[in-house]
Amino acid sequence: MTWETAAIWMGMALLASLISVRIGVSVALVEICVGIAGGNVLGIQPTSWILSLAGFGSAVLTFLAGAEIDLDVMKNKWKETIGIGLASFLVPCLSVTAVAYWGAGWSLEASQVAGIALCATSVAVVYTVLVERGHNELELGKIILAACFVTDLGSVLALGLLFARYDWWLVVFLAVTAVTLWQLPGITRWFFNRVGKRISEPELKFVLLILFALGALANAAQSEAVLPAYLVGLVLAPIFLANKNLAHRLRTIALTILTPFYFLKAGVLVSLKAVLVTTALIGLFFTVNTAAKLVSVWPLTRLFRFHPKEGMYTTLLMATGLTFGTISSLFGLEHHLITREQYATLVTVVILTAIIPTLIAERWFDPGGKPAEERWTDNKPPK
Repeated sequence: MTWETAAIWMGMALLASLISVRIGVSVALVEICVGIAGGNVLGIQPTSWILSLAGFGSAVLTFLAGAEIDLDVMKNKWKETIGIGLASFLVPCLSVTAVAYWGAGWSLEASQVAGIALCATSVAVVYTVLVERGHNELELGKIILAACFVTDLGSVLALGLLFARYDWWLVVFLAVTAVTLWQLPGITRWFFNRVGKRISEPELKFVLLILFALGALANAAQSEAVLPAYLVGLVLAPIFLANKNLAHRLRTIALTILTPFYFLKAGVLVSLKAVLVTTALIGLFFTVNTAAKLVSVWPLTRLFRFHPKEGMYTTLLMATGLTFGTISSLFGLEHHLITREQYATLVTVVILTAIIPTLIAERWFDPGGKPAEERWTDNKPPK
């Protein structure tokens, strides 16, 4: 059944790509919708190796998002990135936690999981959207990615401080990660200069080895592989920004055969039956979370003198969830902090935040630019 399963999932990925090209919507969002249809209409469910590919995809895409963060922009625009990032984390997290605890009657632990899951931004979705429109190369896109980093770092730290298993594995994970981040830029430059460019791609294999090794340590410490992946991308950002071709090769691999499985899986896991049971609560959480993002981020974009269209575009993308939202929800379920019904509620809200704000941002508030494929076509030398 391995080849049949692979063909079905790749067929869904191809269908999503064709629909995305046809309607002009981010392929990540279409893949989620195709996954929902496949899971509920055709009964498709992810196998163990599909889940593994999806995990690899989220880690690699998170790394690429970190590698796109321009440290100079973070330094020069630190007020914008830190201000927007912290506001995007604190206000929605506290708002959703309060509504879940006092409004929905959830336990304190379940309410905390809900707040952390829904306040997080989706680096995977935001990065994919920015790359497709070419905004990742603009200052606005770099500010958004940097602000996403701050928001998700707050979410990761909150989840870790509240629910981490404080044992020696956590100490080992933190120590190894800290030393790796400290030494990695120098070692990476030395290795890249030593091996040079080869058709066997030793540079990319070296990066993937680091990501997978730290991911294994994170899993042993009951953390998540996306955290070290994000940080590794951040420290290696100067190297990848100076070598756009290297980043493009890794992005091609990720967007072709890894990330489609992640986005499709996110859709497949949504049960429409469970959604119908908790429709009112889903609507409440979505409304509270989105409103909290708007009232916390939009005023700051005006304070920092963003153009109104760019300000709303930034606000809507900061309201986009998926990656760490689903990870936090699954963490809560696996550690018996939330029930299956609560998990279905949170994941549905997370997916709605991945679709609705992003769709509105792309349709009505896109600050301008051309899709990546159009820019590459324009840059082709004349025949």
